[in-house]
Amino acid sequence: MANIKSAIKRIKITKRNRARNLVYKNAIKKSVKEALKTKSAEAVRAAVKTIDKAASKNIISKKAASRKKSKLMKLSATK
Repeated sequence: MANIKSAIKRIKITKRNRARNLVYKNAIKKSVKEALKTKSAEAVRAAVKTIDKAASKNIISKKAASRKKSKLMKLSATK
């Protein structure tokens, strides 16, 4: 356990940010699974929107977002 005041604050902030990031990551997983299952244009659009939102907030990197979107588009195009 941290003894320094600033380290204690950083631990709190890290826990808060981790919880927030997990919400976004779970939303990405859920929307991608739904898009792959239904393969509808609406579901794919919603998944891409979720991925872009997470990438814009630096929850996932831009390149990871690009890979996820590319995979999603490739699989949805083969219907």
